[in-house]
Formats: sequence, C-alpha cells, structure tokens
Amino acid sequence: MKFSLPKPKPGKHAIIFLFITILISMIGFGIIIPVMPVLIQQLTGEDISGAARYGSYLMLVYAVMQFFMAPIIGGLSDRFGRRLVILTSLGAYAIDYTLMAIAPTYAWLILGRAIAGACAATYATSNAFIADISPPEKRAANFGLMGAAFGLGFIIGPLIGGWLGDLNVRYPFYAAGGLATINFIYGFFVLPETLPADRRREFDWRRANPLGSLFQVCKHPVVAIILVSYFMVMFAQNSFPAVWAYFAEEKFSWSSSQIGYSLAFVGLLSAMVQGGLVRPLMPKLGEVRAILLGATSMVLALLGYALFTPSGNWVYLWIIVGSVSAFTMPAMQAIMSRVTGEKEQGELQGAIASVMSLTLMSSPFIMTQLFAHYTDRSHDITYFPGAPFLLAAMLVAVGLLPLILMLPRVQKAAPNAPTAEDVKL
Repeated sequence: MKFSLPKPKPGKHAIIFLFITILISMIGFGIIIPVMPVLIQQLTGEDISGAARYGSYLMLVYAVMQFFMAPIIGGLSDRFGRRLVILTSLGAYAIDYTLMAIAPTYAWLILGRAIAGACAATYATSNAFIADISPPEKRAANFGLMGAAFGLGFIIGPLIGGWLGDLNVRYPFYAAGGLATINFIYGFFVLPETLPADRRREFDWRRANPLGSLFQVCKHPVVAIILVSYFMVMFAQNSFPAVWAYFAEEKFSWSSSQIGYSLAFVGLLSAMVQGGLVRPLMPKLGEVRAILLGATSMVLALLGYALFTPSGNWVYLWIIVGSVSAFTMPAMQAIMSRVTGEKEQGELQGAIASVMSLTLMSSPFIMTQLFAHYTDRSHDITYFPGAPFLLAAMLVAVGLLPLILMLPRVQKAAPNAPTAEDVKL
C-alpha cells in the first residue's frame, strides 16, 4: 500500500489559504526593514548616508534578478500551475533570510538578495491564483483582501523586527528565515492548485523574457495605458520602503523599535482600508474614481513627509492621510485583469511584476542615492532628507495624466468607470 499526501483542492477556503501565505511572507519581509540600516553599517563601517548607498545596491541586485525572472516565472505558472511556483518562491526566501542572518560580510547580503530576487514569484503568482478562482466582478475586492494580508504583515513584522533588533541586529533575520520555512511547510500541505489542465498553455521562451510579456499584454490598449500610470505610481510608492528607515534614523534619531512602530502603523491602516473599505466601496466608486482618490491621498502624504514633519509625531498624521492610497493598485489590477484573457492571467501578472521590477531597479536606487546626497554633510549642499518624498509626489501627479487623458477607452473596458465629464480635476 503506497502512502501519498492528499492534494488540496481549490474551494471556498482557497482565498483564506492564500491570505495566510501572503501574510506570513510579508511578516518575514517586514521584520528586517527596521534593522537593515544598522546591519549594513556594521558590515561596511559607513555612516547612515553611506549605508543608504549600500542599501540601494542590495535592492538593485534583487530587482535586476526579479526583472529577468518574473516573466519566466509567470509563464511557468501558466504551464505547470500556481502551487509549484509559489512553493519554490517560499523556499528561496527561507534561504535568503538565513544567509543574511549569518552574513560575515556585505557580499553575503548580495548573494542572499540575488537568490530571493530570482524566485520572487509569491505576490505575482498569487494574483494569478486570485484571477483563477474569482469571477470578474469580485477580482478587485479579492485583490484588496490580499493587500490587507500585506498590510497585516507590516503590522506584525516591523513590530517584531524592531523589538528583536534592539536586542540583536541578527535576530530579526533568523526569525524571518524561520517564518519562511514554516510558510513553505504550510503551503506544501494546504495550498491548492487552481489552474486546471485545460486552461494551461505551453511555455514559450519568446514570450518569457523581461519585455516579451509586456509586449503581449499591451496589445490591449487599456492595459498599456494603465501600465504607464502603474509604473509612475509604483516608482513613487517604492520610495517609502526604500528610504523610510534611513530617513527616520537620520531626521528623528529613531531606534529600530520606533521605526518598527511607525511601519506597523502603516500596516494597520493599510489592512483596515484594504480589508474594510476597498471591498464594499470599490463597486460604488468604480475603478477609475478609486485610482484618483488613492493617488491624491498618496501625493498629499508624500508632500507631508517631505515638507511638513517638524517632529517625528507628525509622520503619523501623514500615514493616516496616505492610507487611502490602498485603493489605487487593486483598482488598476482589476481593470487590467478584466480585459485580459483567462489563459493569459499568469502572463499579465508576470508583466505587472516586470513593471514592478523596473521600478524596483530604478526607484530605490535613485531615491536612496538622492537621500544620501542631501544628507551627506561632507559636501556643501542643502540639507534636505525629505528630497526623495518630494520627487515621489511629483511623479504620482504626472503618472495620473495618461489615465485621465484616455478615460474614454477605460470607460469601454470598465463599464462602471466614470466618463471624462464625470471626473472633476
């Protein structure tokens, strides 16, 4: 008699399975953010300005690997299913965090980030997972629920990371590696496969390249339009996780735990908005109004961080203002998913991941270099640690223009979107 593990099947609990998977992944990611500047300073001997530069290189390595691998991963998930890809990604993250935990030199951090970037498929493939099991009218709400898992991860992760980091800078990395391992084991036993054999497509290397998936999905004009706006908004949004720990340490002299508290507050509000407001309000607002509302709140918050933070307590006001930006990405994803074929959902998510990778290659590097430039006291420059946030606010405003100018086409793809006359600027 042969022993075999039961194969979980998709059903009403599939979203719950995925919610927990993303939650644990984001806890592991959030744990390390408050202590990364301190670890880099220890390994390189640099001050906070120099540590920001070294931190930008880590993010660049991760993003370059993700950029080249994301469309391949998306294509493989369309060919072999979502389950295998997600589990492989979770295993890679466990290895990454363990390498960073024991790293004796900065080069080890580079190696760990390269491995993680090569298999950074959890979030993109999870979105394809949602598209597999969600009817079109519920996709925006379910994308928002996954965003709530992301937010909850940022409540728990930074709190644990800040507390452990005050004890020892290495402890958060060991904790993250342990969580990633637990997540892998959990997924192995309970994560279902959602892509049936009759909806799979053959893997094609011509389409599995960094720009191939973008070219394929951009045959839909609305997708191309929204991807332009998506790039600009993501470029700006990535300034926050890239710079925040350095910014808070430099401007307010915050400890790891204080940085963790602020990030946990971001996660709390994100979970409340995406889990409690996006689902019921998205159908009433429509995707385009939701995008405009979210982007406006993002601009106001970024301007607040850059120009109106005389003390650390002020950032909590701007975090509250910026929490409404949680409407933006689920609404964009919902419109793009609606006009993309059922057999191309994995490819769409691969294209979105490629766009995200382009912003990750450029935004953290540029923003941290900008922060380092305006905080380097060895040069005769204007001291302005909020410079990255000011640039980010300008980029969000510019990023809305393609969407606004092409509202008629978006209206055809999304019947509940407002017309050009309905949108008051």
